[in-house]
Amino acid sequence: MSTVFEPEVLQAVARSVLDLPTADKVEAIRKKLAERYPGHIRSRVDWVFNNAGGAMGQMCVLHASITEYVIVFGSPIGTEGYSGRFSAEDWFIILEGEQWAYAEGDLERNVYRAGDMHRLPRGQARGYRMPDKCFALEYARGFIPQMLPFGFADTFTSTLDFVPLVRTMAIYTKAVVGELVRGKI
Repeated sequence: MSTVFEPEVLQAVARSVLDLPTADKVEAIRKKLAERYPGHIRSRVDWVFNNAGGAMGQMCVLHASITEYVIVFGSPIGTEGYSGRFSAEDWFIILEGEQWAYAEGDLERNVYRAGDMHRLPRGQARGYRMPDKCFALEYARGFIPQMLPFGFADTFTSTLDFVPLVRTMAIYTKAVVGELVRGKI
């Protein structure tokens, strides 16, 4: 599998901007990642609604390829839902706010705060809640196209708002093609 990013590097970048206001934080992350990973980070921050697993938030895609994605995901008002269960591994690095999570069998919640990294191993799932404003830098590594049906299912079963789906597919497709042209899958 062709990968570029390392979770520890992403966490260090996230931790370096925690004191900034939200919009400045996201732009600073984008710029720092563009310096660290030249040619692999999108030049714009485009926010798109995202409804998946019953949770509603918004995301901006910083990188997308067949084997990885890096996004900022969150909500200014909180949300909760199901993580999904994938063959990809996922890291959720809290930029502000809190994420509460639990796995099957957990009788107490796990709490992740600014700077913390919540790892979701391949084949596992979690229930999660962002009880108030919360944003995170999210990194997934694996066969990303397998994750897309989960990311789009709520469009067909709940929201019936196809604008975010079309915008997400346009951003993802353009990013993937750009990476393929560079020789990265």
